[in-house]
Amino acid sequence: MAFRRLQVLPRDFAARPTDVVARALLGQLLVHHTPTGPRLGRIVETEAYLGPHDLACHSSKGRTARTEVMFGPPGHAYVFLVYGLHHCVNVVTGGGAAVLIRALEPCSGLDGQRCDGPGRLTRALGVTRAHDGLPLDQPPLFLAAAPSVRAIASGPRIGVDSAGEWARKPLRFFEKGSPFVSG
Repeated sequence: MAFRRLQVLPRDFAARPTDVVARALLGQLLVHHTPTGPRLGRIVETEAYLGPHDLACHSSKGRTARTEVMFGPPGHAYVFLVYGLHHCVNVVTGGGAAVLIRALEPCSGLDGQRCDGPGRLTRALGVTRAHDGLPLDQPPLFLAAAPSVRAIASGPRIGVDSAGEWARKPLRFFEKGSPFVSG
């Protein structure tokens, strides 16, 4: 895949309802331009976090230094550290909402690395808290257009059991039949 030929998605791609963006991100590319070259993967799994009213969403605890970027304009990265170990990257849709990118199909610069989980994909891409708040329409971290996924499945989100009924809502979207989707 020619890195220079990628069509960068504009920030307003993310300026839609969060569940719509979560589905639309499937098939698109997440690209990190590193000093050693580009690393990119095709998005095959996402989770929608709808904002302060969604008890599984970080912004449900209020506006904090950590969640501030979620209340900013759409099309920016929200990167957080979970369990003090793993970075997770999200696409901000505004109003305290964001889409977690859960899994990638490795495309370039990710030889032999697993990207089937939010911590694994950020480790493989080299994404850290240093990327938090960056716009996702320019290097070093950006989204690029690719053919959309044809068969989408949905189910409950993973790892948010403490959110009660919000954990069971079918806000996890994935490419049906992809071997790269997380557990």
